[in-house]
Amino acid sequence: MISVIVPTYNEEESIASCLESLCSQTIPRDAYEIIVVDGNSKDRTREIAAKYADQVFVQTSKKVGGARNDGAMAAKGEIVATTDADCYLPPDWLERIERDFADHPDAVQIYGLVFPKEKGIKNSISLWLANFFSRLGYLTHSVYYTLGCNTAFRRDAFMEIGMYHTIDAGDDLEIARRARKAGKVLLDSRLRVGFSMRRYQQFGTLKSLWEWVYIVVKGGESEKYSYSKREYK
Repeated sequence: MISVIVPTYNEEESIASCLESLCSQTIPRDAYEIIVVDGNSKDRTREIAAKYADQVFVQTSKKVGGARNDGAMAAKGEIVATTDADCYLPPDWLERIERDFADHPDAVQIYGLVFPKEKGIKNSISLWLANFFSRLGYLTHSVYYTLGCNTAFRRDAFMEIGMYHTIDAGDDLEIARRARKAGKVLLDSRLRVGFSMRRYQQFGTLKSLWEWVYIVVKGGESEKYSYSKREYK
């Protein structure tokens, strides 16, 4: 069994399409569960999610990392996969995760790359560069950019390393450093997720990247910027 954890907050515009893609996987529906962990949304997110998910509940831990941790605590699967509420999951996403862990018994974490949900040359170039740096970091063993929207863990190892640290940004980089001490962290370049560019379209690519870098450099927390519970148009 694979447990897929989806953190949400005021995602009534996106959650249905995300969960529909999750319900259309190539592996049998009873081979995985969908867990939506909500940050106490003020819209219809939980109501919509309940039509698709096996579990929907309000998170008790802080930040996005805390929501993923809450989901993992409630998970039944031996593998815990995480994604975001505004993502699109290709039909073979879970099948590929399942196969990767079967082919690499020493792997404790699998992660992949992203492609833009929204069309446009600017979006394509931005994520091509992001994928390039992700590959470069993996090949040089310098940075394991394990995006929370496209990563999976062996649940026992995830618990053993202490789960996600509940910081505002950079938790996906930080957890990979700890996961490497427990086993292999594997990049599968064919494991891809449709990534929403709405943050960069609304707030600007350079501004958003600068805020993320600033928060990470500050140790994952900053009073100046926040990545948690953003309101989108």
